[in-house]
Amino acid sequence: MTEDTNSSIPGKRGSSALQMGPRKKASTSDPLVSHGRHFGRTVFALCNYPSLLTNGILRLEQMEDTPLEEFSAEERREHRVFEQLIESYPGLLERLKNGSEEEILHVGELIGKGAAGARGDDTKTLKSAVLDWIAPKGEAIRPPLHRNSKIDRGFNHELTGSLLCPAGLDWNDPQTKENLRSGELLVCGDQWPVFLYAHHTYDAEDPWCGLLRSRLLVCAYKHVFTSPSSVDREPKATRSGNARLHGMNSVTLASIAYIATQVRFALSSSSVFSRTDTATDSETFYHSLLDLMEDPDESKEVDELLVWWNRQVFPTSSAAKRPITANSALSKIRQKRLALKQTSGPNVVHS
Repeated sequence: MTEDTNSSIPGKRGSSALQMGPRKKASTSDPLVSHGRHFGRTVFALCNYPSLLTNGILRLEQMEDTPLEEFSAEERREHRVFEQLIESYPGLLERLKNGSEEEILHVGELIGKGAAGARGDDTKTLKSAVLDWIAPKGEAIRPPLHRNSKIDRGFNHELTGSLLCPAGLDWNDPQTKENLRSGELLVCGDQWPVFLYAHHTYDAEDPWCGLLRSRLLVCAYKHVFTSPSSVDREPKATRSGNARLHGMNSVTLASIAYIATQVRFALSSSSVFSRTDTATDSETFYHSLLDLMEDPDESKEVDELLVWWNRQVFPTSSAAKRPITANSALSKIRQKRLALKQTSGPNVVHS
């Protein structure tokens, strides 16, 4: 995805940093660029990093007198992203606190350069790779889709159109199809496409069922994080890739949203990622997925989703372990052992 460059970096707090800013050229080689690549993919993708850092430092000063709870919901969310960035890079907070405003902006530009570079690289490779994953098994896509051009994708093509069709709408209905193709029916970012669902099947009575569990998403995730060659193989802990390079051994919610956004863009007919592109509305799409997954009321479903994803991508990690089945023999043994420990006290050891 290529960013538009019509907006400017805010020099002071006032606009949200959790909106995409411009791509700034940062020529100096710095570890922060590499860190930005991973942070953008796994924590927050569509972000104005110079603004995020500037706002964060100012907010830290304000929080000496005003608790975070009194800030707006958007500011609280922005500050959580800021804290994650600070915690993920040792020494960064001190560098920012002791640096000038110019230094803070420069650090943000370096991180932003990494995030934008990774996003652009992923967009370029997924544009071609996604065609292999959506092609009918053993068959070619008809009519054919070009790997280097997207003009025939989106609702213009039967296959990509069926995948992008908003859940709840019937792509096989001629009028719906025509309205989507003509633009008479405008699809907003929070109208999720059916490809997000397992087997591309949406249940209106249970909209969580199969959500974010499609094979297409898993293929794209492995392609980006564990290496393109791992897509058609059993994942291994020793396989090299972006995840291994950054010590990543479990899936993050933001990385799922990031991959979903990338796949949605790859299937679309849009060639340039732009904040003002109403055809893709990618920022709204990305934010809407994060809003759902970060909602405390959805924690049960989200926890189950993460376990499922980790079993697909990092099967040997502890995060991929299923909870013990209730009323199973193993659960009964564990419960009995726990009861014995509690009644015997900490100093008694049972053989």
